[in-house]
Amino acid sequence: MSEFLIEGGHKLSGEIIPQGAKNEALQVLSAVLLTDQPVTISNLPDIRDTQRYRDILSLLGVKITKHNKDTFTFQADNVNLDMLLTKEFTKLSTSIRASIMVLGPLLGRFHKAYAARPGGDQIGRRPLNTHFEGLEKLGAKVSISEDGNFFEAQCDQLRGTYILLPEASVTGTANVVMAAVLAEGETTIFNAACEPYLYQLCTMLNKMGARIEGVGSNLLRIHGVEKLNGCEHRILPDMIEIGSFIGMAALTQSSLTIKDCAVQHLGIIPDTFRKLGIDFDIQGDDIVIHEQDCYEVETNMDGSILTIADAPWPGFTPDLISIALVTAIQARGSVLIHQKMFESRLFFVDKLQSMGAQITLCDPHRAIVIGLQRRKQLRATVMASPDIRAGVALLIAALSAKGKSIIQNVEQIDRGYQHIVERLNALGACIERVGG
Repeated sequence: MSEFLIEGGHKLSGEIIPQGAKNEALQVLSAVLLTDQPVTISNLPDIRDTQRYRDILSLLGVKITKHNKDTFTFQADNVNLDMLLTKEFTKLSTSIRASIMVLGPLLGRFHKAYAARPGGDQIGRRPLNTHFEGLEKLGAKVSISEDGNFFEAQCDQLRGTYILLPEASVTGTANVVMAAVLAEGETTIFNAACEPYLYQLCTMLNKMGARIEGVGSNLLRIHGVEKLNGCEHRILPDMIEIGSFIGMAALTQSSLTIKDCAVQHLGIIPDTFRKLGIDFDIQGDDIVIHEQDCYEVETNMDGSILTIADAPWPGFTPDLISIALVTAIQARGSVLIHQKMFESRLFFVDKLQSMGAQITLCDPHRAIVIGLQRRKQLRATVMASPDIRAGVALLIAALSAKGKSIIQNVEQIDRGYQHIVERLNALGACIERVGG
């Protein structure tokens, strides 16, 4: 396994361009299975999860042509469904949660699909009920193998219907949408996730010939079509990286410019960091973060403590809860961080406490951060990355700490952030990757 050796205390400066959005990439890569025509995707992030998903597509027989570092053409004109039951497919699938999204497009196009039990971050229970219930309402029969390792979905013909999703699951909505575009008749999906990732997926599908109304809302109407065509699609910049860089600049007292942010798709992310006291300007699609000696957390109008909680879009994305928490460590004031959507995402705060952060973990979902106000610098330590977002939160803390820190299990960070060492070192960080 690889480790990061981080010498903290260096201020960063310069410009950085966010990678393509990881979560969008995994959805649109799934959508290439819906057609036998070429689909060209640009701004594809070079991260471990997209590399693994390309391996899954290749294993299924999808032809992949690389044009440059972030642009690929995919053609699924000779899909081998038998590969879905192989040990090789199982091994790849269990390393990435997005592998469950092969079900919808394969079921819609071939009326039969298999998916191995997916892997991904260990952040608590993440049930797949939304996927299966939605597909079943379209007419599919979904079952699980006796050993519990495989899901099978099959149908004679998917048929449009009214679907009220039990939760606004992003990947669950994506799976159901990709099946419904080739279903017979009209499908209405209520309580659909409406993150920018879904907006982008539906926009791409419409370019391919799908007929989806209500794109960007939680009420989608899909008129099924017989066939989809190829298209060209460009992925949005990753809003999680953008939020991570805002927090990183604040905690390290740095001045940074984040270029080409597609600000109109960031929702309340900028406002949430402003509530933490971060000083930045939005100039066109760029975010210019100013160096601050200290930043002050807002209080509520009645004087009570600020609460930052995650929620389905357009609420604050759960992927940035870890970043908001670590950003608050050096603030003036206190903040309650409430992680509602996952059970185990706050179980990394003990590592921050060992660095000198004043954080009280109230329960698995809530932590109170009492800002240090720069009265003391965090201490360097040795720690392991438990998941993608907590891993980057620990990296941000290490960049601001006194001394040399070690972060282990950085393959988790590789899953969501491309070439992070090289990109941050170009800004003035001092990070060395060793091993692996």
